[in-house]
Amino acid sequence: MSDWLSAVQWNDQGLIPVIAQDINTHQVLMLAWMNRESLSMTIEKGEAVYWSRSRNKLWHKGEESGHFQKVKEIRLDCDGDTLLLLVEQIGGIACHTGRAHCFYKKWQNNTWLEVEDVKKAPSTIYKKGSSS
Repeated sequence: MSDWLSAVQWNDQGLIPVIAQDINTHQVLMLAWMNRESLSMTIEKGEAVYWSRSRNKLWHKGEESGHFQKVKEIRLDCDGDTLLLLVEQIGGIACHTGRAHCFYKKWQNNTWLEVEDVKKAPSTIYKKGSSS
């Protein structure tokens, strides 16, 4: 294993949490997970490749939606247990709900309010039965 991969503190499942942030607006887009293979592929492709825990497989962000994440910079936090991807979000949509980012629910008055509009209906983005 390469030294740079050894510096990463993988959890018991061999994963690390990854925050994707828009390099231009600094908006936090989403949180996902990577394993060694997906991190290596991300570096090789220059586009985000995550590990889908729900599907138990590699997930090249945008493979179905066309909303790829062009990776401009990768940072490892001080403890080595979280990655930050600074990305160019293609198409302006990072969330499978058709929103610009996944953090569209705001805690207010003892409830979660949806405070971001859907930019594009998921049914027009994904093939039936899929949401990447």
